[in-house]
Amino acid sequence: MTVHLKKLSVGSESLAGLRHWQAERVRNGMELMHVTRNTPRRAEEVLDGGSIFWVIKGVMCARQPITELRSMQRADGKPACGIVLAPELVAVEPLRVRIFQGWRYLEVKDAPVDIPVADEGGDTMPPELVAELRELGLL
Repeated sequence: MTVHLKKLSVGSESLAGLRHWQAERVRNGMELMHVTRNTPRRAEEVLDGGSIFWVIKGVMCARQPITELRSMQRADGKPACGIVLAPELVAVEPLRVRIFQGWRYLEVKDAPVDIPVADEGGDTMPPELVAELRELGLL
């Protein structure tokens, strides 16, 4: 059974900023990987189609498929886990979440759904605004 991870995108101001940062890494031949201290105990479930759901400014706004969990070692010699990510970053229906540290499991039933890609030049609302309007029952 699949399970996802949710993670704060520290330093990102927007989904566009996260896309730009990741595109630069790929363009420079770097792997997309998030290194964390703890290896998910539910690794089999994460690797069974799981994604990392990115939280930016308190709003879950995108997901990225997880392709591998790699055992690593930090510079101080302590063990770590590299969460290797696919290059596709998929926008999801914005969902406001409480701030947390590290990563957390996200059950499939609780994960927001993907949203269609906007047409070129199409206007889209910022995810924070969409989440707030949903909370108010206006969307």
